[in-house]
Amino acid sequence: MPLLDHFRPPLSQQRHWESFHTTWASAIADALNDDWLPAGYFAEEQVTAGGRVEIDVATFAAAETPAAGEAGSGRAAVLLQSPRAWTVPEPTLVLPLVRLEEFAVRIYQAEGGPTLVAAIELVSPANKDRPESRRAFAAKCAAYLHSGISLAVIDAVTSRTADLHGDLLRLLHPETPAAAASPLFAAAYRAAQREGEPVVECWRESLAVGDTMPRLPLFIDAATAVPLDLESTYAAAVERRRLVP
Repeated sequence: MPLLDHFRPPLSQQRHWESFHTTWASAIADALNDDWLPAGYFAEEQVTAGGRVEIDVATFAAAETPAAGEAGSGRAAVLLQSPRAWTVPEPTLVLPLVRLEEFAVRIYQAEGGPTLVAAIELVSPANKDRPESRRAFAAKCAAYLHSGISLAVIDAVTSRTADLHGDLLRLLHPETPAAAASPLFAAAYRAAQREGEPVVECWRESLAVGDTMPRLPLFIDAATAVPLDLESTYAAAVERRRLVP
């Protein structure tokens, strides 16, 4: 299913992107729950004021989410409960993880409730329209990683050109080299250790209107990842919203 341009005419004048993002988030959560997440884990979509959409993956089991710099390294073991076996590819980028004081705030509470282990962010135009919005988005993503919560970000917003991936990497490590040319991307991130040093591992794929969507690793603990299949979930959302004949 080729990626459609939901943020510019003609499609933006015919359908609301907020409705599609909500449908896509539900498709992603359903796929994780039905096909990949083990017992004790669940995914659910969250929609907030302003159209921000996020999918959270959590567990009621004893918290095993490591603090930043304590996660494992190397390739993760992938859940094989589904016949669609999959191996995690090598990261496209590994950066030192610099501890910053402003990320000391806790992201979640585990007092009798579920423990957040992963978050998936669907970028909205509001995340990219002003410098303060971009800084806030990057800070939120960095806080997840500093708390040992794995992260995936999907940016298909064609109406804004800001590079949120680059903003996040430069916040995590100011000496990050220049980012890729395309501001549209899908990326997975996790905190890990390499040679005893804390790092952020990143799997980034560029997106373009007309291209198919990638599959990314979503880590639910230090040694286990499940595939985040953007192509099949995107196609399901497009079909459900009748965006193509």
